[in-house]
Amino acid sequence: MACATLTIDLDALIANWRALDAMTACETAAVVKADSYGLGAARVARALARAGCRRFFVALAEEGAALRAELGPGPEIMVFSGHMAGDTDMIGDCDLVPMLNSIDQMLRHVEALPGAPFGVQLDSGMNRLGMEAAEWTALRDIAMGQDIRLIMSHLACADGPEHDMNRVQLRNFRAMTDGLSAPRSLSATGGILLGPAYHFDLTRPGIGLYGGRPFDEAQPVVNLSLPVIQVRDVEPGETVGYGNTWTAEAPARIATVAAGYADGIHRAMGPRTALYHGAAPCPIRGRISMDLIGVDITALDEEPTALSLLTPQQGVDVLADNAGTIGYEILTSLGNRYTRHYRGG
Repeated sequence: MACATLTIDLDALIANWRALDAMTACETAAVVKADSYGLGAARVARALARAGCRRFFVALAEEGAALRAELGPGPEIMVFSGHMAGDTDMIGDCDLVPMLNSIDQMLRHVEALPGAPFGVQLDSGMNRLGMEAAEWTALRDIAMGQDIRLIMSHLACADGPEHDMNRVQLRNFRAMTDGLSAPRSLSATGGILLGPAYHFDLTRPGIGLYGGRPFDEAQPVVNLSLPVIQVRDVEPGETVGYGNTWTAEAPARIATVAAGYADGIHRAMGPRTALYHGAAPCPIRGRISMDLIGVDITALDEEPTALSLLTPQQGVDVLADNAGTIGYEILTSLGNRYTRHYRGG
């Protein structure tokens, strides 16, 4: 079989959720937007629900509707993008909770679905989504008389614990919400690690569940195994791959594996990245192409049938560093050609 295999360890993911939950004295939700960062929202959310998670966050109403079909009634599904035009039927029929971001969204929601629950997203300084202080002041009394499930904001610099912006946003968020009766949320993974002042009533980890920074103690969740299609001997002076970017200086054994940038393996990571046979690193040779990668297996005692790109030795953040990006992009770029296997959960 020439299809790479992506294995998702649901037990490790649950352990990460429980570890983050144990750092707080409040409720811990889970962010499962973008198909659970590329790992499969249906399987991930069902496993987390069985572990005790009762609130999930998605980016779009369409994601929320698909998730409701998997989870059934009960767990609360909150939509970061709020109540967009055309979302009314999905929000009402699928019992979704939009996080309203503007006066226009508030008006749309209360007119289209009177009495239906909602949340509010406030802009505490990130300038991305949410009501600014003046908007919230104008709407606050009206909103607090409705079925408001959560008031939230999002930290811009939580992965930098000493960044002044964290304290600025905490102060702004408190100024907009202190004294209100609705539950509050400010922290995703990075905010959880900032400590109790940032936890409020609910936290909503995302990347930390899936094994990424800034939760350095996270258990690895993903393994990516790439099948070897062919092995060849390369003589000194011969090159490998497009552009002749790597030239053998000594006799080498090169394995060609079935994956490439069409599968979300960034070309830029090639020169700094190895694939693994067990604990043995095997450097990439030449350019990563659309469907194929050359790998140096000269040091191995056996000819492998597969080599691993994502392993406990080389997680998403190592690949991100090698590609000059972030772990989020590595995970969400994983292609749809992988055979996905789930363990545990």
